[in-house]
Amino acid sequence: MEEIIFSPSEFVAVFNQTLEYAYPNVVIEGELTNFRIAKNRWVYFDLKDEAASLRFFGTVYQLPGPLQDGLKLRVVGVPRLHPKFGFTVNIISLLPVGEGSIKQAADLLRTKLAAEGLFDEERKRSLPAIPRRLGLVTAADSAACADFLKILNSRWGGVDVLLADCLVQGDQAPIAVIAAVEYLNQLPNLPDVIVVTRGGGSAEDLAAFNDERLVRAVAASRVPTLIGVGHETDFSLAELAADRRASTPTNAAQLVVPDKEGERRQLLDIRSSLEKNLTNMTAKEINYLTNERRYLTSQVSGVFATTARNLDSARKVVSLFNPAAALKRGYAIVKKGSQYIISTKQVSSGDKLSIQLSDGKIKAVVQGELK
Repeated sequence: MEEIIFSPSEFVAVFNQTLEYAYPNVVIEGELTNFRIAKNRWVYFDLKDEAASLRFFGTVYQLPGPLQDGLKLRVVGVPRLHPKFGFTVNIISLLPVGEGSIKQAADLLRTKLAAEGLFDEERKRSLPAIPRRLGLVTAADSAACADFLKILNSRWGGVDVLLADCLVQGDQAPIAVIAAVEYLNQLPNLPDVIVVTRGGGSAEDLAAFNDERLVRAVAASRVPTLIGVGHETDFSLAELAADRRASTPTNAAQLVVPDKEGERRQLLDIRSSLEKNLTNMTAKEINYLTNERRYLTSQVSGVFATTARNLDSARKVVSLFNPAAALKRGYAIVKKGSQYIISTKQVSSGDKLSIQLSDGKIKAVVQGELK
């Protein structure tokens, strides 16, 4: 068999063609070492085990968050032989694996984002009391999706649900969830709230929701967000960045809409309370008006009584000064024509007088000398 002789460039090209055919991409797990970032853009690190070490290359935009040596990573990448820098694996995606590494990476990211104020309560918005349009980000064929929709419709019907079907687990899940959230944020008619949910699982299953890119996408949403991931005890950084956290998919449905039966009971209680208050107010008004009527009647009666006494007194005074009464006591009214005579100086001898007594008049003529 004739020996094949390659130039370095030919060997690199043939070797890479062979790799592309045999291993278009690979998944490698190992301990992170020699991690560094160059020019705030390029990422370099090694993955090692007890017997070997491999070099990796990528960009900061592919990082799920802060990393440090000692973490266990799972990297999906493309193996390449570089003409000048030797063998390396070009990163497609990466994520921490193992409960300890996942927690450590999440703690590093939590510290970083908390310092930026991304989890502050002051920036969180209230969810609408009753949403008319709801964006749901989850796997369409998942139990979490079925449970959420079942509880949603049983509690409050008529909500328009925009389902954004996407991966919620694995190394591609963060990108898929981000794309779904951004899609809902770009709709001409925005939903009133975005719900991101999935069921329970291991720490690795839920690791996508501790991805820095996903956490920032949730925080940047124009639409208020509610995130319910895993079981009651599971907690993710995406939930901290959301406007509201739910403990489970079922709880997410309970939080996003009210219970129509509970609302109906509450309305009945309000109606009963209003009726009771109205009855009490009416009774108080009736009692007040009754007391006012009694008071006014008493006042009018008092005025009438006082007026009657005054009239009686006035009548006595009038009676006392009535000329007819004086005539009965022996007095007389003397007139000369139409002139009342009160002095002898008003008459002369021969004047004709009219004398009014109590029971009639007497005509008289003045005679003799008046003294």
